[in-house]
Amino acid sequence: MNKLVIAVFALGAVAFAGSANAEKLKATLDAKAEVPATTSSATGSADLNYDAASKKLSWTVTYSGLSGPATAAHFHGPAESGKNAGVAVAIPNAASSPVKGEATLTDAQAADLLGGKYYINIHTAANPGGEIRGQVTK
Repeated sequence: MNKLVIAVFALGAVAFAGSANAEKLKATLDAKAEVPATTSSATGSADLNYDAASKKLSWTVTYSGLSGPATAAHFHGPAESGKNAGVAVAIPNAASSPVKGEATLTDAQAADLLGGKYYINIHTAANPGGEIRGQVTK
């Protein structure tokens, strides 16, 4: 009986430790966050989970009101709000909302993500530099 209790306790501790490595992040996307700002009335949001043990970032990005179909979407960085940066992680299949995906990050990418230095940008034909944008935060 004692071995069973110890085994169950050990499994619970492992499960708890695994969840301790997960970070929940978010972003609110709009035109005024673009650099330079756009006049779009589109909006969006992103719910993200980063698992430090597997280095896996998963996301669900939703948006509406774009000037046309999304032509691309990316995580850009490293950059603070108000600054631009290159593509860090692609968000494939962004032509329709919601967009779900995942990627395995490098240690440097994870540090930038968790440090608030990534933003999500959704691009359209009318706004090839990005129509809506949002900084990723905890």
